[in-house]
Amino acid sequence: MNIFYEMASRLGFYKDVKNCLLKGFTPCAVTGVSNIHKAQTAMALSRLSPCLVICDDEASAIRMTGDINEMAGEQLACVFPAKDLNFAYMEGVSREYEHKRLEALSLITQGKCKIIAASMEACLQGTIPQDKLKEFSFEIKTGGELSLEELTNKLLAGGYTRTDQVEGQAQFSVRGSIADIFPVQESRPVRIELWGDEVDSISYFDPESQRRTDPIDEITVFPALEIIFPDTDDLVAKLEALSKSVRGSRTDKIRTNISRDIETAQSGITLTNLDKYYTVCYDKLTTVFDYFESGVCLVSEYTNCIEKGKAALAQLSEDMKLLYEDGILFRKLEGFYLDIPQAELKITQMKSVFLDSFMRSNNGVKFKKLINTDCRQTAAWGGNIINLEEELKNLCSQGYCTVVLAGSEKTLPIINKDLNDAGISAEILTEDSEIIKGKVYLRTGCLSGGFDYPDIGCAAITQMKAMSAKKRKSRHKAGEEIKSLSDIQTGDLVVHAMYGIGRFSGIKNIETNGVTKDYITIKYAGTDVLYVPVTQLDLVSRYIGPRDDGAVKLNKLNSMEWTKTRNKVKSAVKDMAEELTKLYAQRQMAKGFAFSPDNDWQADFEERFDYQETDDQLRSIQEIKSDMEKPSPMDRLLCGDVGFGKTEVALRAAFKCMLDNKQVAILVPTTVLAWQHYQTAIKRFEHFPVKVELLSRFRKPKEQQQIIRELNRGTIDLIIGTHRLVQKDVKFKDLGLVIIDEEQRFGVAHKEKFKETFKGVDVLTLSATPIPRTLNMAMSGIRDMSVIEEPPMDRHPVQTYVIEHNMGVIAQAISKELRRGGQVYYIHNRVETIMMTANKLQEMLPDARIAFAHGQMPEEELSEIWRQLCDREIDILVCTTIIETGVDVPNVNTLIIEDADRLGLSQLYQLRGRVGRSNRRAFAYFTFRRGKVLTEVAAKRLDAIREFTQFGSGFRIALRDLEIRGAGSILSGKQHGHMEAVGYDMYLRLLNEAIAEQKGEALPPSPEDCLVDISIDAFIPDHYIENLSQRIDCYRKIASIGNEEDSRDVIDELIDRYGDPPKSVLGLVNVALTRNTASKLGIKEITQRGDKVLFFVKTAEVEQIQALYGAYKNRIRFFDGEKPYFQKDDIKVGGYVFEEFYFNLENAMMSKAGSDKKTYHVGDEVPAVGDSFKYPEYFDILSVEDGAAVLIRDGKVEDIQKIEDYRYVGLPVVDERGMALLVKSRADLEKFLAEAKEVTVEKRSEVHNKWFRFETYRKVVCTDNFWVI
Repeated sequence: MNIFYEMASRLGFYKDVKNCLLKGFTPCAVTGVSNIHKAQTAMALSRLSPCLVICDDEASAIRMTGDINEMAGEQLACVFPAKDLNFAYMEGVSREYEHKRLEALSLITQGKCKIIAASMEACLQGTIPQDKLKEFSFEIKTGGELSLEELTNKLLAGGYTRTDQVEGQAQFSVRGSIADIFPVQESRPVRIELWGDEVDSISYFDPESQRRTDPIDEITVFPALEIIFPDTDDLVAKLEALSKSVRGSRTDKIRTNISRDIETAQSGITLTNLDKYYTVCYDKLTTVFDYFESGVCLVSEYTNCIEKGKAALAQLSEDMKLLYEDGILFRKLEGFYLDIPQAELKITQMKSVFLDSFMRSNNGVKFKKLINTDCRQTAAWGGNIINLEEELKNLCSQGYCTVVLAGSEKTLPIINKDLNDAGISAEILTEDSEIIKGKVYLRTGCLSGGFDYPDIGCAAITQMKAMSAKKRKSRHKAGEEIKSLSDIQTGDLVVHAMYGIGRFSGIKNIETNGVTKDYITIKYAGTDVLYVPVTQLDLVSRYIGPRDDGAVKLNKLNSMEWTKTRNKVKSAVKDMAEELTKLYAQRQMAKGFAFSPDNDWQADFEERFDYQETDDQLRSIQEIKSDMEKPSPMDRLLCGDVGFGKTEVALRAAFKCMLDNKQVAILVPTTVLAWQHYQTAIKRFEHFPVKVELLSRFRKPKEQQQIIRELNRGTIDLIIGTHRLVQKDVKFKDLGLVIIDEEQRFGVAHKEKFKETFKGVDVLTLSATPIPRTLNMAMSGIRDMSVIEEPPMDRHPVQTYVIEHNMGVIAQAISKELRRGGQVYYIHNRVETIMMTANKLQEMLPDARIAFAHGQMPEEELSEIWRQLCDREIDILVCTTIIETGVDVPNVNTLIIEDADRLGLSQLYQLRGRVGRSNRRAFAYFTFRRGKVLTEVAAKRLDAIREFTQFGSGFRIALRDLEIRGAGSILSGKQHGHMEAVGYDMYLRLLNEAIAEQKGEALPPSPEDCLVDISIDAFIPDHYIENLSQRIDCYRKIASIGNEEDSRDVIDELIDRYGDPPKSVLGLVNVALTRNTASKLGIKEITQRGDKVLFFVKTAEVEQIQALYGAYKNRIRFFDGEKPYFQKDDIKVGGYVFEEFYFNLENAMMSKAGSDKKTYHVGDEVPAVGDSFKYPEYFDILSVEDGAAVLIRDGKVEDIQKIEDYRYVGLPVVDERGMALLVKSRADLEKFLAEAKEVTVEKRSEVHNKWFRFETYRKVVCTDNFWVI
């Protein structure tokens, strides 16, 4: 029994409310209840029937849901947000809010959720009728029938988007017999595998790795749009009828608008302005109230709700005035929202309970019963254990039973022990805990406030928000960078490790001697073309450099220039690695100050942070603190994008330093930033005895002198300033830590000066240029770096529109923002015409305060403008993209970009990140001019933006440009040039080698070491993976297979994502494995000529040659020369050539002496099998000619079978757990299963039993004629 339910059910007022509802005495009113009590009431009432909770705004609805779910311990409630109604024609619209609305409705329909919390505005808006929601949603069950075509049509009709790879809600993709869907109401996507028309399996999968996770039996897919027309014809017919029926003065305008929509619909595009046709689609208005006909309606703070509802409608009608004038809206379309009197009627007709914190006038509602309560809401606990003990002793002495929400899973037992030691009877809360007087129960989590019910002697104490940091799943996966580099498109620049920079021109399928292989075609300077077998894809990487494509010179094949360039870079990198290593060593030797470990003050300071820290932030803070506690001086670089919370991390370090009575200096490049940091610091340190000062041009000379004196005396703890801080006259009494912010904006000379000035002092450098994680890994041994890559918890996604430039819509967007007291950025990226643009806006919005800013203005002027913007003295800032690096202004929440198609994606991403930083919903309008011709690049870019507005995952594209910026800033100018010469990937590879050498580690094996060219079908057929970039990604994964384990992983992933791999793909895997194994053995090249295979080796010892001759008598020859090689004849073509030769060769290469062959029989003991085990002694029974398969377990040969004719791919795997075998037919399999002991077989499905899992071995994949184990 949940203890919170138990408490609620004992409350007098709750019993009264329950009676009123059961006997129909509604509406009734309850007064004296605060947020937390309302949440508890809703939670308890939801046991009787579903509840709709109406709050005054979205924030309170979100808080309400949080509290209910925290107390219930499950997802009992969900939020139903308001959506932004969009009537004008837009190119692209992001639909996150619409998806959240549908998610809430579908969860309540399925009964998975019992409570919906919605703002008054959301309740007034029309939504999808229940019968339509049912009609357009469908179930998919394992074993059921399903046609892919029908599924595709249903999904498209329901507003889902078809993509190549599913990454966000409301997307789906179909590959062969596999369909991936991300239903609106689920938190992760689903993969459905078909066998014919039958659903074979359904399971969730992880959108990051695209691999399956948990199998499920059925899934319901709900539509992703609220306004659904069954098909295009229906929509067109209704619109045409509508167009005919229009009368009045604006008929022409109206008809033009409608016909434009008809054209769009006929071309198969989902309309972005469907909101306008609500009444055309549905006969009557349905709102969220209609989903609760038999349910209960709870209204929180009724008066506020009505006020907020009226304000929302007033704003809507204001917005609609313009739309009526432009003929976008007209009378026939009205009726897509309720007005206030209708809503009041709806509420009072339902079983309704009005919850208010104190008595107010009831707006004319006649209550059947008034219930007064005595409930108290208590403030959150700050984290000091002494206070908690006092509070609890007090409560226990009054006979209270108390629940404390505190700590994390780790710290609960500690708090529990502390409380018990203090003589309080505390224990950890379980399902069976009962309400006992004087008892204290502990659990994790947090509520918006605690409560105290004197009548029943129950209370709850909760910790503050930030402390309960629930572990979120980190979105970032290792290998993500590689992914961002692998989207190679035709025409991209690529680097081949041996031949240099060329242009990728697609994958060609070439057939030679009846064997088909895929080759990557690269064009070089002149007419040179290089064909690279896909098995060597890891030699090719995308060229990423700081310059645009046009400026890069292609190499000539077989000229020396690439080798020269590469060697030049190699030596430069080597020098840098040496230099850095030296520096690092010197720093480790230097003496600094070791700060003391954290104490209660520090904990208290950290708890006062308003937001939840991201995992990266917490990790960085930890790394910085442990550096400060070491005796050598810290020199750490903290990287992260603007707004990712670097300042908070720095302030925590500063506080730690001040606790040891040392001074802290924060150095910033501009006066504005100094001023902003100063404001932040004052606010963060207000509860602590810390003196913060600012030294910059904002201070008069006299004040500056005063500050310098105080610094010298030591009365100032924290000083924030510009370059002024490093001038001669500034002396510190006892400086402990220097924080340099935005270091990329200080020159090299300045940085050197800082280093001299602050010898032996801990230095923390913050950089806003994101540094690619790959580079960070490479540098990790030489430079201490912390990276924050996770953006802070999005408080609200930015509602993004892509739209043709139209001053009317823009003016409307601006006035909408100004009406709610916000500010606007208007990006116009041309300095010459920026004044004109500002004047034009001023004409349209005469009351707005408009300023403009660009990079050519003097620093003083700019500072002044930033200051005015921060102090809200400016409403609209017309500026160039200068705001990318600017100051953080949380009150700016609308962004308008002119000519968005001319900006790079990463820039758009950066700019969009400038709004939406407060708890308000933010808007971004990307506009473009419908010119005569959009260039191809711009069109592509717009498509990408449009995608990116829908799912916010354009991030990956943005990553690329950022990686370059970051790499440049950390490596210094000279190295930057070298990176340009060979491209980022190649540069990284060389850097890794140089650093490994410096540290004296073994060099990573380079894939150039062995080339394989043998006759075996090795390619990925188009029908298996249709999408080119996914195919390249796969080739890349296969090329990097290093051992058996990897090859199994790759094959698993292929089966998982694309179904059973065809033979040619397994051939590919085999070649990759062969190649990497061979390169470890020192084989340089394996080539097949006719029926001979040549193995080129680096060196051949006499013993090795003897060993091989011993094994093969005359079937092998050795040729010595410039390139020594072995040649083995009598080879059957078909790819199962040289496993046997391999064993011998491997054995010879490893042991330099021949080994005796043995023959084993069933029951024989076999030598122990460990990692170091090599195959030769099994050679006899495994030899291809014999076609035998063996099962060995626990050191004994358990079974041997002879198999005459099979094609043999992939070696049987031998390891501690035994060895599985090769079979030819079902009968063999059955025989094997009958004879092998302890083999559990888990059948995947009857029809499809190509898949078995042997628990006692590894995973085994069987297809008709071979096993890969």
